[in-house]
Amino acid sequence: MGFSSGQYQPGFGIFTQPPGRIGCTSSWLSVYPSAHQQLEWSAEWLQSVQATMILSIIFSVLSLFLFFYQLFTITKGGRFYLTGIFQILAGLCVMSAASIYTVRHTEWHVNNSDYSYGFTYILAWVAFPLALLSGFIYVILRKRD
Repeated sequence: MGFSSGQYQPGFGIFTQPPGRIGCTSSWLSVYPSAHQQLEWSAEWLQSVQATMILSIIFSVLSLFLFFYQLFTITKGGRFYLTGIFQILAGLCVMSAASIYTVRHTEWHVNNSDYSYGFTYILAWVAFPLALLSGFIYVILRKRD
């Protein structure tokens, strides 16, 4: 059984899209396939959201490695400036990705109860202030002996 465009495939939890379109896929589709509404997005803005989230992950991992490097190299009383800057950049990338997603997802702008935000969208908005807070804490943090 092959995938044809615009067809729900039971057991996989996905809804295939025509070429050039990106759609909403979720694991609840296998439970409620008739409740799924196809969301159509332009690939350009969605790719910018994905790129900024990937940048956020890269900045977070770099800040972790920089923290361990600075932990053993800076002198007593030194601050973790470089680690904090990379963590703040990670938080700003999360904020810009969530902002782009909020503005460009036009289905949320209509007064319709069929659409919801989802846990990953809310998680992104929770991760943004936490990443900024940890970045500022790194900047303020001094190395102890």
